[in-house]
Amino acid sequence: MTIRHLRAALLLAAVPLAAATTAAALKTGHWRLYADRHRIELTPRPRRSCPDCRGAGGWWVGGANPEMEACGCWSDRRELRIRLWPLPAWPDEPPF
Repeated sequence: MTIRHLRAALLLAAVPLAAATTAAALKTGHWRLYADRHRIELTPRPRRSCPDCRGAGGWWVGGANPEMEACGCWSDRRELRIRLWPLPAWPDEPPF
């Protein structure tokens, strides 16, 4: 086995380990990962151990028009977004 083959084997073994470690870190940090060819997004998720919302992400505020009020366990945290490819231009009018 040459050095080149050894490096390739180590790299192939490290990729699943890195993916599993990343998935565990995102789950414990209460983040949701979304990736496509245009962007990578990390968005916060509500914590199940939150004493205010109990993992629901918020609560309903009563009144004539009830609205959902977001809990601070996830709404005060920033979304992280990395743009990879520009989005295609959307035409203002149909081409016909």
